Amino acid sequence: MSSQPCDGLPVGQRIKYYRERAGMSRRVLAGLVGRSAEWVKAVEVGRLQVPRLSMLLKIAQALGLGDLAVLTGNGDAVPVRLFAGERHAALSAVQAALTEYRVTPAAEPPNVAHLGYRLDQAWRVRHSCPDHRTQLGALLPDLIRDAQRAVRTLRGDQRRDARRVLSGVYQLADFFVAYQPAPELVWMVADRALTEGQEADDPYVIAGGAWAMVQALRDAGRWEEAITLAGDAVRQLEPYVDGGSADWRGMVGALEAEIAYVHARRGRHGEAWSHWRSAERIARGLGSGYRHVQSSFSQPVVGAHAVTLGVELRRPAEALRAADSFDPGAIASVARRSRHLIEVSRAHFQRGDRHAAWALLNRSERTAPETIRYNGFAREMLLDLRKRPPVGLAEDVRDLCQRVGIAA
Repeated sequence: MSSQPCDGLPVGQRIKYYRERAGMSRRVLAGLVGRSAEWVKAVEVGRLQVPRLSMLLKIAQALGLGDLAVLTGNGDAVPVRLFAGERHAALSAVQAALTEYRVTPAAEPPNVAHLGYRLDQAWRVRHSCPDHRTQLGALLPDLIRDAQRAVRTLRGDQRRDARRVLSGVYQLADFFVAYQPAPELVWMVADRALTEGQEADDPYVIAGGAWAMVQALRDAGRWEEAITLAGDAVRQLEPYVDGGSADWRGMVGALEAEIAYVHARRGRHGEAWSHWRSAERIARGLGSGYRHVQSSFSQPVVGAHAVTLGVELRRPAEALRAADSFDPGAIASVARRSRHLIEVSRAHFQRGDRHAAWALLNRSERTAPETIRYNGFAREMLLDLRKRPPVGLAEDVRDLCQRVGIAA
């Protein structure tokens, strides 16, 4: 095959090349694919993961490209799993539970207190197991069905309590469906989590649903909506924070951290660090032993957020200084710890230190294999490392690619 003008470039830079070759502004391309100009810029500079296959097809069509491989840079073989995402074996069962609509519920309603206990145990599984998706995939279908049945059959205060639990179940399901080839489920569970919280008229549960929705909006490039929703949720919680439990403050901190993340993805340095400092003050006030179960918000995770901000802002030196400021072993959730190691790898990758990038990805896989397997940034780096492996590590890179499901 003849050499292409952007051989070796990542997908985002290829999009930029062909957009500019077509004489098209970011705003025009954004309008053609139903996104914002900011979103196009974030894709081009690598702040967003590689778009899914359906979006890549839209972009190729808008740019007048007849071969999707021109954008993917993989010859005639388009790696669908890379761009569509990995599909977990349990996804169909979880999807069936989420879309099982019944007008007349069957059997007696389950005990709400026991449902709450099952949800708490499922959260523990999510944070403690390296194969957390597989474990959740086994628990979620029955938990979803039982919580939905409780809401349909109970009345009065019991129904309100059931809605609180069901909102939490949907928030947990959000972690399972994320980064899989079913983006409609991400929107479904985030919307349902928020709606059930509103139906329960519980500000704390509403904020938890908002936290999940903010992430869906962020990853879709709907940044203004994400910031507005998170800010609204914070304002709703503020009257209850002083007299409420630590978790109310923890939820405010988690929302502030998400706002910081959105600003960083937009490239807004000042706003990102301003909200991060708000989150950091809350974490310090809660103490070193505190951890919010849903979001993992804690002092170590706020440190991990600082790494992500540096990476998203394309300031890897800042990211690595933040990474050196705490021990990743202090992050209690193995899934969150594994993701943090991927973020540190991204910082090394931005600096061109491919040996360190591989080492951190390898460590992430050893920590929680089912985190890296579904992380688009990790897949992108591994594909690049496989093309141009660090000296002496070609076999090691191939082995890691195989372990995370990237075929040779």
